[in-house]
Order: sequence, then C-alpha cells, then structure tokens
Amino acid sequence: MNKHYYQSKIKSVGVTYLFLFLLGSHYAYLGKWGTQLLFWFTLAGLGIWWIVDLFLIPGKVEKYNMPLFEEIEKIEKREKEEDQARNIAMMKAAMDK
Repeated sequence: MNKHYYQSKIKSVGVTYLFLFLLGSHYAYLGKWGTQLLFWFTLAGLGIWWIVDLFLIPGKVEKYNMPLFEEIEKIEKREKEEDQARNIAMMKAAMDK
C-alpha cells in the first residue's frame, strides 16, 4: 500500500460528529458495524449512550486513525532512506568519473 491510500482512510472528528447528529451512524463511519447496530437497536441507550458519545468521539477517531498515521510514518521513513541512498549513489558515481 502507498501513503496516499492510508491518507484517504483517515477519518475526521467533525465528520464523525456530523454522522452522529444526522443519522446516529458515527460507528458505521468508523467501521464498527456491530457497535452501530447495537447503538441503533438500543435507541442509543435511550439517549444516554448518545450523550456519552458526544464526549468520547475525539478519542474514538484518534484510536481509529493511529494505526494509519503509524503506517504513513513508516512509509515516509522508508522513502527518505531510499532517497538518501539514491543521492549517495549518484554522488559516488559522479565522483568516480
């Protein structure tokens, strides 16, 4: 996978709140369909679960995004190392001439 793929999977806190307010489908947006169905069938815990989620959404989004950020960081580190190796090889080839 490349860096752009992982960047396209990153979720936004604002969009998550939008899904919560409009459809109550914030868990589906974060890919947690089992929790989403439970949320709907309990009527959002009769409102209590909905209120609690108002405060917990930023942490849930951060938890979702963390592995994506780690993969992006690994890819960027590898790209940087490859660029440095390529530059060193070019400099060495230029000096040998």
